[in-house]
Amino acid sequence: MSISSDWTTFQNRFLRYDEPALSIDFSRMGTGETFLDDHAPLIGRAITDMVALESGEIANPDEGRMVGHYWLRNAGLAPDDLASTISEDLAEVQAFAAEVHSGEQFSHILVIGIGGSALGPQLVAEALGGDARMSISFFDNTDPAGIDATIAQIADKLPETLAIVISKSGGTPETRNGMLEAEAAFGRHGLTFAKHAVAVTGAGSKLDNYAEEQGWLRRFRMHDWVGGRTSVMSTVGLLPAALQGIDIDQFLAGAAATDALTRNPEASQNASMLLALMWHHAGGGKGEKDMVVLPYKDSLVLFSKYLQQLVMESLGKELDLDGNRVNQGIAVYGNKGSTDQHAYVQQLRDGVHNFFATFIEVRESRDGESIEVEKGTTSGDYLQGFLRGTRKALADQDRASVTISIPRVDAYFLGTLIALFERAVSFYASFVNINAYHQPGVEAGKKAAGDFLETLQKVKAELASSAGSPLSADQVASATGGDPEEIFHILTHLASNSPNISAAHGKTPADDRFTHS
Repeated sequence: MSISSDWTTFQNRFLRYDEPALSIDFSRMGTGETFLDDHAPLIGRAITDMVALESGEIANPDEGRMVGHYWLRNAGLAPDDLASTISEDLAEVQAFAAEVHSGEQFSHILVIGIGGSALGPQLVAEALGGDARMSISFFDNTDPAGIDATIAQIADKLPETLAIVISKSGGTPETRNGMLEAEAAFGRHGLTFAKHAVAVTGAGSKLDNYAEEQGWLRRFRMHDWVGGRTSVMSTVGLLPAALQGIDIDQFLAGAAATDALTRNPEASQNASMLLALMWHHAGGGKGEKDMVVLPYKDSLVLFSKYLQQLVMESLGKELDLDGNRVNQGIAVYGNKGSTDQHAYVQQLRDGVHNFFATFIEVRESRDGESIEVEKGTTSGDYLQGFLRGTRKALADQDRASVTISIPRVDAYFLGTLIALFERAVSFYASFVNINAYHQPGVEAGKKAAGDFLETLQKVKAELASSAGSPLSADQVASATGGDPEEIFHILTHLASNSPNISAAHGKTPADDRFTHS
């Protein structure tokens, strides 16, 4: 595939919007003059599917759900019974933030969530929270050492910390563990957790009921028609953003403006459609090339991680909508420019040709004047030079790339970027005939983890009943009906974390002995 480009090619493969001031350049993707015509059937189906989705038809057939994250920034498009709910949720968030800001109790936020319930708020905080009214921390895993480190960092702020616990079902183990760890930490500091806690959860969920029973400060709604990876413009993302003082109205407005433009059935004028087509073209419709995301702005350092979840969890599917095994997906990774010049761009240019790049350009270097680091040259000039230089260096080796440009990173344009990629994911899912809105692989992992924990309890009981007797993994497996390898890992874990369980290593794992004292 030749990706050489000239001035004419660039102009024919460059789409620019005046409002929002967003552009996409796909002149380095090696598409021919008849590319859009050749893909007309796919484009038509994707537009039809999107119209149906936004009309409220069941777009997640495996779970029998509508998909409504596009309504979050334009409630007027939602079914009548949901439009008022969306507006009420937004008003409740804004009122609560104003209430907190008018008081003197809280100056810090602790968000407790996992996946999109943490990653969306993290992206917004990293990109826009530089002048935040309230500082913010996260429990986004069930790692005890990570939890301890976060608590240590905010220990002196705990009396002024508002904890936001986010879980749709209220039964997500990582979030539940984080909540209990936070509750214990507040208690150790003589604080009543309920007086510092709010919940963002589904009505009637385990978390909703617990928050009500414990008398938490507030409970905000989550809806089953908004998935975690597309929840940043729901209460999940808007509540922590509003508390930080971020302009959530502008955040939603930027997304709404992009949505309006990317509903255009004319593919040449639809940036999300073009983006999805480039993904399909680069990977042969089968995800044969990875997507490397390179945002050239420090504040967007989490954008590649955010897209990793949005794209991979949405598109990484074993079966298509007809039940055929297709093993679809696009692998996503990235960091930021120009840091990547000194990290993995060397391989991108000269190594395995298994990727295409997505550059994110932010046209304004900084808010204010810049000094000259060399005569006539600023730091921002260098950053632009590295972006353009890397792009050219890749093109010279026939390494494809798309470049997306926004004027600045603010609430409005972060909203435009997120909306651009969300709709591209929806279009691509239509191209390859998959359900982008469920996550059976994630659920399978949760079930396997649950099975592991059940076996762990059996192992602990077996060790305790044989206190003082050294046991091998085979012996414990025989007694519990478990798999010896899994039992070995459980025994090793227990010996590393339980003061009354010890391990004696033999020549092989089968020779190891574990003793409950």
